[in-house]
Amino acid sequence: MTTTTQDPALAAVSAKAVSRKTTLPPMTPKLAIGLGLAGAIVLFGIFGPLFVGNPSTVNNVGLRGPGDGFLLGTTQTGQDVFAQLAYATRGSLTIGLIVGVLTLFLSAFFGIVGAYAGGWLDESFSLFSNVMLVIPGLPLIIIISSYVPDKSILLVALVLAITGWAGSARVLRGFTLSLRNRDYVAAARVSGEKPWRVLGVEILPNLIPLLASQAVFAVIFAILGEAGLSFLGLGASGSFTWGTMLYYAQNGLALRLGAWWWFVPPGLLIALFGAALSLINFSIDEIINPKLRTQTRATRKKWNLSKSELKQVVKEDEL
Repeated sequence: MTTTTQDPALAAVSAKAVSRKTTLPPMTPKLAIGLGLAGAIVLFGIFGPLFVGNPSTVNNVGLRGPGDGFLLGTTQTGQDVFAQLAYATRGSLTIGLIVGVLTLFLSAFFGIVGAYAGGWLDESFSLFSNVMLVIPGLPLIIIISSYVPDKSILLVALVLAITGWAGSARVLRGFTLSLRNRDYVAAARVSGEKPWRVLGVEILPNLIPLLASQAVFAVIFAILGEAGLSFLGLGASGSFTWGTMLYYAQNGLALRLGAWWWFVPPGLLIALFGAALSLINFSIDEIINPKLRTQTRATRKKWNLSKSELKQVVKEDEL
């Protein structure tokens, strides 16, 4: 009878691999619903414009409800609402993507790099972030947009990104300051590792869930901000977004004429996409903070308790 012994190093590696597999967060219903809704809207924005005609084409049919060759009816000038919705979805998602990437880059640069470097660089970055944070965002966006006659989607995205990164930078700076004083970071510094490698290997991976949460929040802010600007007539000119559709519907008296097919679809997609990203953001928060996930499950269990059982739980918590 023969016995085999496993190398301790291999055993440690396999044990670490098993622990990583077991510690992965499960797919919660909240995350599944959020990913499903967001994925469906993104697919519609990518492939929808490929199967519709020109949204600016004017037809001699006037304001007409859904049917007769128009899936979502037409506007007052006979333009296809479904074609406009497909191009508007792509435009709003493009703005959200650009703002999300730019906000993530700016907040990571001024928050993470400054906090890790410390000294005068951290003080200057922190001061600049505080200045940008106290500047009112919406009035600044309105002023910038009102002075530019021809506004493209890229310009609107740049304005939204410039005015919306400071809050994320402050959050990332606080977490980076906490990670910078950890033992493994100090050990990497003492061992002679280069600063960029310590930042990229030891600190940045621990910030990935937080970065993802901040990026999702930036996309929500961008889409809602663009919709608000477009509703005020300060959005992207010559392009279709959810906000411009609502703006044209307002000017066309769609609500007064009862043309619900003109303003309900873009408003509904804004609400659904914002809800989907919020669900994803809440799920990321639970992944970052396992205590929050445990508290959420405990709260759900309390919802199914009777009054006597709930009183008993409250007494146990007080003790």
